[in-house]
Amino acid sequence: MQVLHDAPLAPLTTFRLGGPATRLVTATTDAEVISAVREADDSGTPLLLIGGGSNLVIGDKGFDGTALRIATRGVELRGTTLELAAGEVWTDAVARTVEAGLAGIECLAGIPGSAGATPIQNVGAYGQEVSSTITEVIAYDRRAGETVTLTNEECAFSYRHSRFKADPERYVVLRVRFELEDADGLSAPVKYAEAARALGAEPGDRVPLADARETVLKLRAGKGMVLDPEDHDSWSAGSFFTNPILTGEQFAAFHARVRERLGDGVEPPAYPAGEGRTKTSAAWLIDKAGFTKGYGTGPARISTKHTLALTNRGGATTEDLLALAREVVAGVHEAFGVTLVNEPVTVGVSL
Repeated sequence: MQVLHDAPLAPLTTFRLGGPATRLVTATTDAEVISAVREADDSGTPLLLIGGGSNLVIGDKGFDGTALRIATRGVELRGTTLELAAGEVWTDAVARTVEAGLAGIECLAGIPGSAGATPIQNVGAYGQEVSSTITEVIAYDRRAGETVTLTNEECAFSYRHSRFKADPERYVVLRVRFELEDADGLSAPVKYAEAARALGAEPGDRVPLADARETVLKLRAGKGMVLDPEDHDSWSAGSFFTNPILTGEQFAAFHARVRERLGDGVEPPAYPAGEGRTKTSAAWLIDKAGFTKGYGTGPARISTKHTLALTNRGGATTEDLLALAREVVAGVHEAFGVTLVNEPVTVGVSL
């Protein structure tokens, strides 16, 4: 277990932003993770968990406490059952399942970060979410002081949310188990229209697994959503805002604002979200509110490839990023009466 003091955290995040941690511990086994967590909890030291750093916005002052970098490794495939250590690189794990001919997470290729973060956020893209394949999450329960196994139902998954995100101080994810599908080398049914078009398929069709993965990687790269040190559009946290889910009354008011601002013939994106709710597109809202690709003049700007990504063009500070985020939130609310919610976790700062 490596321990550093006054350690920079910016290099551990995809934004490359944030000040130092008082203490940085790198754990490579579950036992080391648990030991570091117990030590912090017993001493009352604030604790920050870091995996791939792809969903973190750390303040310029850094973190006054122990930052625990979870660097555990382990991939085990038994038939159609996959178990991943929390520190495994997610996109590498997806590639392994495709090579093994197993379907269920192939459309989650290229998502940066670690396997342990996927249940926290209920990571999803291109019509797939990890909640549809996760069977169990093994975690250290800080409140009980013991390792526990949570079933899919106990994880309380919903859109970009889970029990772990609802109670972030309680659980430390150690391992994640998935149940995948052997469909004779074919993908799960393609659900996302953009992916289906790119594959030359219809929604609901199955396609060769490798084709599904490669197509998703190309789509993501075209939006700056695949990590590339040379591409500042990928110096981001991916989608910075979640897609708003509106009640019937809220959507009616929003629809009226759209007609008022853009004309009677304009229909906003609308997708059923259960229980009389409708999901709309954060990217569409941002663009129609006037924040187009590349918006901004400082070192933090909207991606030149995707309006939903806020980026560090090099030399930005966290405050630069937050100023841009606040401008976008205020502009969208003024235009459409909808309040955007940030997807990344903020540390020592807030919108």
